[in-house]
Amino acid sequence: MLKKIKKLKNIILILIVFLFSIFLFSRGHIYNKNELKYGITFSKKQAQSLNLDWQEVYLEILDDLGVKKLRIPAYWDEINFEENIYSWEDLDWQIKEASEREVEIILAVGGRLPRWPECHFPDWINNLSKEKKEEKILSYINATITRYKNNKQIVAWQVENEPFLSHFGDCPKLDSKLLDKEIAAVRAIDSRPIVISDSGELSIWVRAAKRADIFGTTMYRDTYSVHLKRYVHYPISPGFFRFKKNITKLFAKPDKWIVIELQAEPWTKVPYQYATQEERDRTMNLQKFREILEFGRKTGFNEFYLWGVEWWYWEKEVNNNPSLWEEARKLF
Repeated sequence: MLKKIKKLKNIILILIVFLFSIFLFSRGHIYNKNELKYGITFSKKQAQSLNLDWQEVYLEILDDLGVKKLRIPAYWDEINFEENIYSWEDLDWQIKEASEREVEIILAVGGRLPRWPECHFPDWINNLSKEKKEEKILSYINATITRYKNNKQIVAWQVENEPFLSHFGDCPKLDSKLLDKEIAAVRAIDSRPIVISDSGELSIWVRAAKRADIFGTTMYRDTYSVHLKRYVHYPISPGFFRFKKNITKLFAKPDKWIVIELQAEPWTKVPYQYATQEERDRTMNLQKFREILEFGRKTGFNEFYLWGVEWWYWEKEVNNNPSLWEEARKLF
């Protein structure tokens, strides 16, 4: 009997220590609304998939929304669609228009970049050896950074997107040694900060944060799981992100922490343009948009890049529903 009581006391003590640790590591400064900064990720590919004029969407983002922080993917399969041939016209135009309006730019390079299928490799690399593929991706990264290194509006370079989330996307597993070579290649050309991103819900941040000057997490609340074959609402609180940040700080010291991807579009079983309004509303609508902004504020981060600007525009122009677009305008 005494042994059972002692064992129970030990279990209670362990539980108390565990709960206290969660409380301790979940602490952190929470910003006021007037201290928050917002930007967006723009994907030319996503705008085109919605049958939109991508240049028109882009200019509306800059001039109507008034966005001043922008992440742009430099898609390898667009820039280097043929071996040894580079096409810069569309990316040049995006950077020029943003720069003329004094927008801060994060330029993302690598094979794994934002938007499905996550990896954007040119077809011509398919039959190359592993060593030759590495040589080609480093050549594309070198060419991209060299071309834009004199642009003062580029404030950071992102190298790959969620490189350690290997199970998500139609991608081969990224070799961490190759990632380190890519980071080194960027640092050899330019001294601006490097962003490394990781999943907020599905990854341990340490490997990404150790490599980052700026660490960027994603932040999603409502998704559709292909594996579970159902909609999922992540049962986590803002303290979950404060906890992860504080734990990661024990092992890595990035200069800055940001939310590189804050959910602001639906995540449906099929691409959302083919889903019903009811299905889209399950994972994102005006009310959920407001809720995730407040959720984000409580996580202790103060800089957010919203994910879904192409959808806001599509809703406004195709569905005659400007509510998301109008709500977002207040942020900028």
